[in-house]
Amino acid sequence: MSWFYLILAGIFEMTGVAMINSLHKNKNWQSFVLMAAGFGASFLFLALAMETLPMGTAYAIWTGIGASGGAILGMLLYGESKDWKRIACIATVLGAAVGLKLVS
Repeated sequence: MSWFYLILAGIFEMTGVAMINSLHKNKNWQSFVLMAAGFGASFLFLALAMETLPMGTAYAIWTGIGASGGAILGMLLYGESKDWKRIACIATVLGAAVGLKLVS
């Protein structure tokens, strides 16, 4: 169940990051509430995951999902560059997260 919580934490982290961008563009209370809810849920599920997963592994994977997911959302939703170098870097981050799981 801890890995499920960790994946949820990463997804909610992505939501929070996307809402930061939305808040800068729209300046409305809905974006603020969704941002706060996204980050709040992210921390909650990260804490639940860390009850059984090692802190270093959980934090690194959570950060990797959030960073990679944020970059992917930027490409898909906000017209950010889809250059192959960016995609290669995202793949490296995700590969490192998988590597941490395999060695832990």
